[in-house]
Amino acid sequence: MSKLILSLDGGGIRGAATTQFLSHVETELKQQNQSIRDYVDFYAGTSTGSIIALALATTDLTMSEINDLYNFENAQEIFDPNKGLFEIDGINAPKYEANGKTNLLRKSMGNATLDNVGQDKHVLAVSYAIEKRAPMVIKSTIEAHRSLLASDVADASSAAPTYFPTHEMDIPAQSEDDFFLVDGGVIANNPTMCAVSEVRNIWPHIEMDQIRVLSIGTGFMTRKINGPDSKKWGAAQWMTHGHILDVLSDERVVAYQAMAILNRGAYIRVNAELQTQPGFQTPPDDAMDDVSRKNITRLKSLGDFWFEQYGEQAIALIKGTYAGPSMDRIDPITGKPRARP
Repeated sequence: MSKLILSLDGGGIRGAATTQFLSHVETELKQQNQSIRDYVDFYAGTSTGSIIALALATTDLTMSEINDLYNFENAQEIFDPNKGLFEIDGINAPKYEANGKTNLLRKSMGNATLDNVGQDKHVLAVSYAIEKRAPMVIKSTIEAHRSLLASDVADASSAAPTYFPTHEMDIPAQSEDDFFLVDGGVIANNPTMCAVSEVRNIWPHIEMDQIRVLSIGTGFMTRKINGPDSKKWGAAQWMTHGHILDVLSDERVVAYQAMAILNRGAYIRVNAELQTQPGFQTPPDDAMDDVSRKNITRLKSLGDFWFEQYGEQAIALIKGTYAGPSMDRIDPITGKPRARP
């Protein structure tokens, strides 16, 4: 029997496009008394993607309720500006306070732990342990991790450097010391390959040709970085002008790898450049923290656009009936997904 991976990228508030797309998918499946949860075997997420993946894997929240979490009021609570005196937010202090995000995650996910994932299903969230200088993939496949609160794991995975404070967390069986964790986007903003590796590890009888992946991005940044000016930049300029975190979290190489190792038609990558293109004339801002009402509305519209372009194929992939080519992000010239042989 084949296994389906749902892999969700990081991207801050841009996760609103992801949840909108998945809500459309869920609506279609409900017409046949089915759900996304009926089909997914392995959930994987980084940062905002980990919030969505963990909510689906470990809580009773409906996809519609998860989508509703990405609203203007919640966004204002999460992206609560740092109020420290004599601090330049994002330069010598985190841009946002931690409490808003922490409280909302705890309120939404309650007491759910990684142990609440369904029978013979699994979930992982990508983070990075700064003191250990090592990736920290928190996952239900490790027995000691199953006692961890889903909200705490999501909080760690979404602690984007310069945006939010480092998240301190005790991880059983890993070390006697607490871990100081940051956003997994610094190492794997697209967690697909982490999930593929785990599937092969925990279900060794599953061959590569039995793995299907629905991978959803949060939009690809297109703003230009000034090459000549960058020759003179130091740390501060790379943060403010070079958007170094976004450079580090470029996810395109993972899509290339996944399509190279998976069977034809076993991988669909839902994503698009954040620019005007055929069929989508009002792109959202590419900033992960633009939480204006207008931008959130545009992000939801991006999810609508994705469903128009990928919906039928994504649902077929979920059900195991898809017979077309693998699909990559939308070509901004044609407004259609790129097909990969």
